Amino acid sequence: MSSTAVWVIALVAVWLTWVVLTAAARMRRLDRLHRRLDAARAALDAALVRRVEVARRAGIDAPMPAGSWAAREAAANALGWALAELDRTTLPPELRYELADAEQMLALARRVHNDAVRDTLGLRSQRLVRWLHLAGRAPLPRYFEIADPEHSEAELGAIRMTPVGAPERT
Repeated sequence: MSSTAVWVIALVAVWLTWVVLTAAARMRRLDRLHRRLDAARAALDAALVRRVEVARRAGIDAPMPAGSWAAREAAANALGWALAELDRTTLPPELRYELADAEQMLALARRVHNDAVRDTLGLRSQRLVRWLHLAGRAPLPRYFEIADPEHSEAELGAIRMTPVGAPERT
């Protein structure tokens, strides 16, 4: 065997080793991202359920569909519109605070979920991950898009500054 053939075999072996190690690293990263996505989805679901419960106590009929995420997204947007039309000044201070807190937690959970989706989609779009089918049969994750609640800064400040159970400031 000539020295050129040895060098070619060595280079191919080094390249194959690099491909295998890179694929293994990407597989581990993809697995961690899918776990992170599952945890973010569970937190988002819990935040949605909490906002529905608080909205029901505020007198809004708010069903939570147990179906697909698209149905949950539509229901969350419908509830958001209903909450936007709610006159919060008529609510007791503790309920108003709890509603604002539930909305803020939902916005945070949605951002965390969408960040996990973005990171997962970014890794799954890489050539090596696609070519070697490292994602397996896992479905592509979807962003969860709902409208964030809009409150005036004065309303948010009053809500944040009023402890639960304290009399309302005027």
